[in-house]
Amino acid sequence: QVQLVESGGGLVQAGGSLRLSCAVSGRTFSTYFMGWFRQAPGKEREFVAAISWDISTTYYAESKKGRFTISKDNAKNTVYLQMNSLKPEDTAVYYCAAAPGYYGRAWTLYDYWGQGTQVTVSS
Repeated sequence: QVQLVESGGGLVQAGGSLRLSCAVSGRTFSTYFMGWFRQAPGKEREFVAAISWDISTTYYAESKKGRFTISKDNAKNTVYLQMNSLKPEDTAVYYCAAAPGYYGRAWTLYDYWGQGTQVTVSS
């Protein structure tokens, strides 16, 4: 079992920045991929970024590349999502998730999820 807890969400002006954190506990294997997803009201859950725990290989949704950066701190068992140049369209609940053994963009591939943290971007 893996437990994930997101934090760092809040209200920010358009063009601003926000840094989300995902604290990971439980049994996390080095072969896991850690992903960030988001879900806006009335929209489907969508992939944002992912990182491999062991070698820090990163993956991004094409539309997020250049604005969002995923990283991690192995010593603190924490995954981060740095979001810059935020737009009102980025408003959503952001979720941290873990997938065993392989990279994927589909949310159905991820076995463990955090409770989510709200990000609201005002115009």
